[in-house]
Amino acid sequence: MRRNDLLDLSAFAAVAAEGSFTRAAIKLGMSQSALSHAMKALEQRLGVRLLSRTTRSVAATAAGEELLKTLRPALEGIDAGLAQLGTKRAVPAGKVRLTMTKQAARSVIQPMLPGFLAAYPDIQVEVFVDDRFTDIVTGRFDAGIRFGQKVAKDMVSVRVGPDLRAAVVASPAYLAQRPAPRTPRDLIHHRCINYRMARTGGLYAWEFRDKGRRFEVRVEGSLVFNDGDLIEAAAESGQGIAYIWEDQAAPYLARGRLVRLLEAWCPPIPGYCLYYPSRRQMPPALAAFLQALRSPKPA
Repeated sequence: MRRNDLLDLSAFAAVAAEGSFTRAAIKLGMSQSALSHAMKALEQRLGVRLLSRTTRSVAATAAGEELLKTLRPALEGIDAGLAQLGTKRAVPAGKVRLTMTKQAARSVIQPMLPGFLAAYPDIQVEVFVDDRFTDIVTGRFDAGIRFGQKVAKDMVSVRVGPDLRAAVVASPAYLAQRPAPRTPRDLIHHRCINYRMARTGGLYAWEFRDKGRRFEVRVEGSLVFNDGDLIEAAAESGQGIAYIWEDQAAPYLARGRLVRLLEAWCPPIPGYCLYYPSRRQMPPALAAFLQALRSPKPA
Protein backbone atom coordinates (compact mmCIF):
# COMPACT_ATOMS: atom_id res chain seq x y z
CA MET A 1 0.00 0.00 0.00
CA ARG A 2 1.29 3.46 -0.90
CA ARG A 3 1.99 5.75 2.03
CA ASN A 4 -0.86 8.11 1.11
CA ASP A 5 -3.41 5.40 0.30
CA LEU A 6 -4.63 5.05 3.88
CA LEU A 7 -5.10 8.80 4.22
CA ASP A 8 -6.97 8.98 0.92
CA LEU A 9 -9.16 5.98 1.76
CA SER A 10 -10.02 7.55 5.11
CA ALA A 11 -10.87 10.79 3.31
CA PHE A 12 -13.06 8.87 0.83
CA ALA A 13 -15.00 7.33 3.74
CA ALA A 14 -15.52 10.80 5.21
CA VAL A 15 -16.82 12.21 1.90
CA ALA A 16 -19.21 9.26 1.51
CA ALA A 17 -20.47 9.67 5.08
CA GLU A 18 -21.00 13.44 4.79
CA GLY A 19 -22.32 13.45 1.23
CA SER A 20 -20.43 16.69 0.75
CA PHE A 21 -16.86 17.72 -0.05
CA THR A 22 -17.35 20.89 1.98
CA ARG A 23 -18.44 19.15 5.20
CA ALA A 24 -15.88 16.37 4.79
CA ALA A 25 -13.08 18.91 4.27
CA ILE A 26 -14.08 20.70 7.48
CA LYS A 27 -14.10 17.40 9.37
CA LEU A 28 -10.69 16.41 7.97
CA GLY A 29 -9.13 19.83 8.48
CA MET A 30 -8.12 20.33 4.85
CA SER A 31 -9.18 22.51 1.95
CA GLN A 32 -12.02 21.45 -0.33
CA SER A 33 -9.80 21.68 -3.41
CA ALA A 34 -7.12 19.49 -1.81
CA LEU A 35 -9.74 16.92 -0.86
CA SER A 36 -11.24 16.89 -4.35
CA HIS A 37 -7.78 16.47 -5.87
CA ALA A 38 -7.01 13.59 -3.49
CA MET A 39 -10.24 11.79 -4.45
CA LYS A 40 -9.55 12.15 -8.16
CA ALA A 41 -6.01 10.83 -7.67
CA LEU A 42 -7.35 7.86 -5.65
CA GLU A 43 -9.86 7.01 -8.39
CA GLN A 44 -7.12 7.19 -11.01
CA ARG A 45 -4.84 4.88 -9.02
CA LEU A 46 -7.63 2.35 -8.45
CA GLY A 47 -8.93 2.64 -12.01
CA VAL A 48 -12.56 2.91 -10.88
CA ARG A 49 -14.97 5.70 -10.10
CA LEU A 50 -15.79 5.82 -6.38
CA LEU A 51 -17.90 8.96 -6.10
CA SER A 52 -20.81 10.31 -8.11
CA ARG A 53 -20.73 14.10 -8.07
CA THR A 54 -23.58 16.53 -8.78
CA THR A 55 -23.87 20.26 -8.23
CA ARG A 56 -25.72 19.62 -4.94
CA SER A 57 -24.41 16.37 -3.49
CA VAL A 58 -21.84 13.61 -3.54
CA ALA A 59 -22.60 9.91 -3.16
CA ALA A 60 -20.65 6.68 -3.42
CA THR A 61 -21.02 4.75 -6.68
CA ALA A 62 -21.79 1.02 -6.67
CA ALA A 63 -18.04 0.35 -6.71
CA GLY A 64 -17.56 2.86 -3.92
CA GLU A 65 -20.22 1.17 -1.77
CA GLU A 66 -18.49 -2.17 -2.24
CA LEU A 67 -15.21 -0.64 -1.09
CA LEU A 68 -16.91 0.96 1.93
CA LYS A 69 -18.15 -2.44 3.13
CA THR A 70 -14.55 -3.44 3.70
CA LEU A 71 -13.14 -0.01 4.45
CA ARG A 72 -15.44 1.06 7.31
CA PRO A 73 -14.72 -1.96 9.56
CA ALA A 74 -11.00 -1.60 8.81
CA LEU A 75 -10.99 2.06 9.81
CA GLU A 76 -12.96 1.26 12.96
CA GLY A 77 -10.38 -1.41 13.75
CA ILE A 78 -7.56 1.09 13.37
CA ASP A 79 -9.38 3.54 15.66
CA ALA A 80 -9.90 0.78 18.22
CA GLY A 81 -6.21 -0.17 18.05
CA LEU A 82 -5.12 3.40 18.59
CA ALA A 83 -7.56 3.72 21.47
CA GLN A 84 -6.14 0.57 23.03
CA LEU A 85 -2.65 2.02 22.81
CA GLY A 86 -4.01 5.04 24.64
CA THR A 87 -4.84 2.85 27.62
CA LYS A 88 -1.09 2.40 28.17
CA ARG A 89 -0.78 6.07 29.03
CA ALA A 90 -1.03 7.21 32.61
CA VAL A 91 -3.11 10.21 31.50
CA PRO A 92 -5.80 9.84 28.77
CA ALA A 93 -4.98 11.51 25.47
CA GLY A 94 -6.39 11.70 21.97
CA LYS A 95 -9.44 13.18 20.28
CA VAL A 96 -13.10 13.00 21.29
CA ARG A 97 -15.42 13.60 18.30
CA LEU A 98 -19.04 14.31 19.21
CA THR A 99 -22.22 15.15 17.33
CA MET A 100 -25.08 16.99 19.03
CA THR A 101 -27.63 19.75 18.73
CA LYS A 102 -26.67 23.36 19.32
CA GLN A 103 -28.69 23.47 22.54
CA ALA A 104 -26.93 20.36 23.87
CA ALA A 105 -23.57 21.93 23.11
CA ARG A 106 -24.54 25.13 24.88
CA SER A 107 -26.22 23.66 27.97
CA VAL A 108 -24.28 20.42 28.52
CA ILE A 109 -20.83 20.76 26.95
CA GLN A 110 -19.77 24.40 27.23
CA PRO A 111 -20.13 24.65 31.05
CA MET A 112 -17.82 21.66 31.66
CA LEU A 113 -15.18 22.31 29.00
CA PRO A 114 -12.87 24.70 30.91
CA GLY A 115 -12.41 22.32 33.83
CA PHE A 116 -12.11 19.27 31.58
CA LEU A 117 -9.47 20.77 29.27
CA ALA A 118 -7.48 21.96 32.27
CA ALA A 119 -7.53 18.45 33.75
CA TYR A 120 -6.78 16.70 30.43
CA PRO A 121 -4.57 18.97 28.30
CA ASP A 122 -3.71 16.08 25.93
CA ILE A 123 -7.34 15.49 24.91
CA GLN A 124 -8.78 17.39 21.96
CA VAL A 125 -12.57 17.83 21.88
CA GLU A 126 -14.28 18.25 18.51
CA VAL A 127 -17.99 19.11 18.52
CA PHE A 128 -20.07 18.82 15.34
CA VAL A 129 -23.35 20.71 15.77
CA ASP A 130 -26.16 19.20 13.72
CA ASP A 131 -29.90 18.98 14.36
CA ARG A 132 -30.12 15.93 12.12
CA PHE A 133 -29.55 12.44 13.52
CA THR A 134 -26.05 11.86 12.21
CA ASP A 135 -24.97 8.21 12.04
CA ILE A 136 -22.09 8.21 14.51
CA VAL A 137 -20.62 5.00 13.06
CA THR A 138 -20.43 6.04 9.42
CA GLY A 139 -19.56 9.59 10.49
CA ARG A 140 -16.73 8.19 12.64
CA PHE A 141 -17.87 9.99 15.76
CA ASP A 142 -17.00 8.64 19.18
CA ALA A 143 -20.41 9.51 20.58
CA GLY A 144 -23.48 11.70 20.23
CA ILE A 145 -25.66 13.68 22.62
CA ARG A 146 -29.44 13.69 22.14
CA PHE A 147 -32.59 13.26 24.19
CA GLY A 148 -32.68 9.74 25.60
CA GLN A 149 -36.00 8.75 24.04
CA LYS A 150 -34.61 9.52 20.57
CA VAL A 151 -31.49 7.33 20.86
CA ALA A 152 -31.44 4.11 18.80
CA LYS A 153 -31.95 0.90 20.78
CA ASP A 154 -28.60 -0.59 19.69
CA MET A 155 -26.68 2.21 21.42
CA VAL A 156 -25.39 2.46 24.98
CA SER A 157 -27.04 5.54 26.47
CA VAL A 158 -25.91 7.42 29.60
CA ARG A 159 -27.80 10.36 31.09
CA VAL A 160 -25.58 13.46 31.21
CA GLY A 161 -27.98 16.37 31.69
CA PRO A 162 -30.73 17.49 34.06
CA ASP A 163 -34.41 17.58 33.19
CA LEU A 164 -35.33 20.36 30.77
CA ARG A 165 -38.38 22.57 30.36
CA ALA A 166 -39.60 24.52 27.38
CA ALA A 167 -40.49 28.19 27.80
CA VAL A 168 -43.10 30.06 25.76
CA VAL A 169 -42.00 33.70 25.73
CA ALA A 170 -42.83 37.08 24.25
CA SER A 171 -41.59 40.62 24.74
CA PRO A 172 -43.52 43.19 26.79
CA ALA A 173 -43.90 45.24 23.59
CA TYR A 174 -45.62 42.36 21.81
CA LEU A 175 -47.93 41.66 24.75
CA ALA A 176 -48.90 45.33 24.91
CA GLN A 177 -50.58 44.86 21.51
CA ARG A 178 -52.84 41.93 22.42
CA PRO A 179 -53.86 39.79 25.42
CA ALA A 180 -51.51 36.99 26.44
CA PRO A 181 -52.64 33.44 25.55
CA ARG A 182 -54.34 31.68 28.46
CA THR A 183 -54.06 28.16 27.00
CA PRO A 184 -51.86 26.68 24.22
CA ARG A 185 -54.90 26.61 21.93
CA ASP A 186 -55.00 30.43 22.10
CA LEU A 187 -51.68 30.52 20.19
CA ILE A 188 -53.58 30.20 16.92
CA HIS A 189 -54.63 33.85 17.42
CA HIS A 190 -51.03 35.06 17.78
CA ARG A 191 -47.96 35.70 15.65
CA CYS A 192 -45.59 32.88 16.52
CA ILE A 193 -41.99 32.33 15.45
CA ASN A 194 -41.53 28.90 13.88
CA TYR A 195 -38.49 26.63 13.85
CA ARG A 196 -37.58 24.71 10.68
CA MET A 197 -36.09 21.28 11.51
CA ALA A 198 -33.01 20.31 9.53
CA ARG A 199 -33.69 16.59 9.88
CA THR A 200 -37.16 16.53 8.31
CA GLY A 201 -37.49 19.95 6.73
CA GLY A 202 -40.79 20.42 8.54
CA LEU A 203 -41.84 23.00 11.11
CA TYR A 204 -41.51 22.01 14.76
CA ALA A 205 -44.87 21.47 16.49
CA TRP A 206 -44.90 23.04 19.95
CA GLU A 207 -45.28 20.38 22.65
CA PHE A 208 -47.40 20.76 25.79
CA ARG A 209 -48.95 18.60 28.52
CA ASP A 210 -52.35 18.76 30.19
CA LYS A 211 -52.87 16.49 33.23
CA GLY A 212 -50.12 14.18 31.98
CA ARG A 213 -51.45 14.05 28.42
CA ARG A 214 -49.05 15.22 25.73
CA PHE A 215 -50.37 17.22 22.79
CA GLU A 216 -48.98 19.44 20.05
CA VAL A 217 -49.98 22.82 18.67
CA ARG A 218 -48.93 23.90 15.19
CA VAL A 219 -48.52 27.65 15.19
CA GLU A 220 -48.51 30.29 12.47
CA GLY A 221 -46.48 33.43 11.96
CA SER A 222 -44.47 35.52 9.55
CA LEU A 223 -41.06 34.30 10.68
CA VAL A 224 -39.37 30.90 10.33
CA PHE A 225 -35.78 30.20 11.43
CA ASN A 226 -33.59 27.14 11.73
CA ASP A 227 -31.48 28.69 14.49
CA GLY A 228 -32.44 29.21 18.13
CA ASP A 229 -30.39 32.38 18.57
CA LEU A 230 -32.32 34.08 15.78
CA ILE A 231 -35.61 32.99 17.34
CA GLU A 232 -34.58 34.50 20.69
CA ALA A 233 -33.57 37.78 19.03
CA ALA A 234 -36.83 37.99 17.08
CA ALA A 235 -38.90 37.38 20.20
CA GLU A 236 -36.93 40.00 22.15
CA SER A 237 -37.55 42.56 19.41
CA GLY A 238 -41.32 42.01 19.61
CA GLN A 239 -41.79 39.99 16.42
CA GLY A 240 -43.92 37.29 18.02
CA ILE A 241 -44.17 34.48 20.57
CA ALA A 242 -41.31 31.97 20.73
CA TYR A 243 -40.90 28.43 22.06
CA ILE A 244 -37.38 28.00 23.44
CA TRP A 245 -35.64 26.19 26.28
CA GLU A 246 -35.92 27.51 29.81
CA ASP A 247 -32.17 28.06 30.24
CA GLN A 248 -32.08 30.00 26.97
CA ALA A 249 -34.88 32.24 28.16
CA ALA A 250 -33.51 32.82 31.68
CA PRO A 251 -31.22 35.83 30.92
CA TYR A 252 -33.98 37.60 28.98
CA LEU A 253 -36.54 36.92 31.71
CA ALA A 254 -34.19 38.21 34.41
CA ARG A 255 -33.72 41.50 32.54
CA GLY A 256 -37.41 41.85 31.76
CA ARG A 257 -36.75 41.62 28.03
CA LEU A 258 -39.09 38.63 27.73
CA VAL A 259 -42.16 37.46 29.64
CA ARG A 260 -42.93 33.80 30.25
CA LEU A 261 -46.30 32.42 29.14
CA LEU A 262 -48.20 29.14 29.61
CA GLU A 263 -45.69 27.91 32.21
CA ALA A 264 -48.10 25.39 33.75
CA TRP A 265 -48.40 23.66 30.39
CA CYS A 266 -44.65 23.05 30.07
CA PRO A 267 -43.59 20.35 32.58
CA PRO A 268 -40.03 18.98 32.77
CA ILE A 269 -38.85 16.36 30.28
CA PRO A 270 -35.86 13.96 30.63
CA GLY A 271 -32.58 15.63 29.73
CA TYR A 272 -29.76 14.73 27.37
CA CYS A 273 -27.94 11.41 27.07
CA LEU A 274 -24.53 10.61 25.66
CA TYR A 275 -24.71 7.53 23.42
CA TYR A 276 -22.20 5.34 21.61
CA PRO A 277 -22.21 1.95 19.81
CA SER A 278 -22.61 -0.97 22.19
CA ARG A 279 -20.07 -3.09 20.29
CA ARG A 280 -17.32 -0.50 20.57
CA GLN A 281 -14.89 -0.41 23.48
CA MET A 282 -14.96 3.04 24.98
CA PRO A 283 -11.68 4.91 24.27
CA PRO A 284 -9.94 6.31 27.36
CA ALA A 285 -10.40 9.90 26.18
CA LEU A 286 -14.17 9.39 25.81
CA ALA A 287 -14.33 7.62 29.19
CA ALA A 288 -12.66 10.62 30.83
CA PHE A 289 -15.04 12.98 29.03
CA LEU A 290 -18.09 11.01 30.14
CA GLN A 291 -16.86 10.92 33.72
CA ALA A 292 -16.46 14.71 33.66
CA LEU A 293 -20.00 15.12 32.33
CA ARG A 294 -21.44 12.93 35.11
CA SER A 295 -19.40 14.44 37.94
CA PRO A 296 -21.35 16.65 40.37
CA LYS A 297 -21.04 20.34 39.50
CA PRO A 298 -19.93 22.82 42.14
CA ALA A 299 -22.81 24.71 43.76
